[in-house]
Amino acid sequence: MTIFTNFLRSLLLTIIFSFVAPMFLIGAVLLFLSLMGYFPGLEELTEAIATQILHFLATFGSGTSLRGLFVISLTCSFVGALFDMYAYYRCQILRIDS
Repeated sequence: MTIFTNFLRSLLLTIIFSFVAPMFLIGAVLLFLSLMGYFPGLEELTEAIATQILHFLATFGSGTSLRGLFVISLTCSFVGALFDMYAYYRCQILRIDS
């Protein structure tokens, strides 16, 4: 029973961290671009890059950037969960073989 609870704990943590990681990554990039916009001569460039990122997110979110960010985060959490289940399966197979 403890193996199953360890698996569920690992799976839950993987899902949470895989969901939050793209949000932090995109948020950090947008924060960095907004801070770089205060330097003279970089206002137009950073604004253009931030606009393109928001348009990219809106593509996945049916016109809304925030919804696109959630779609990407949910996809990453699903892939992370699949990878964690595969790693658990491989660990069990290797444990049985040895």
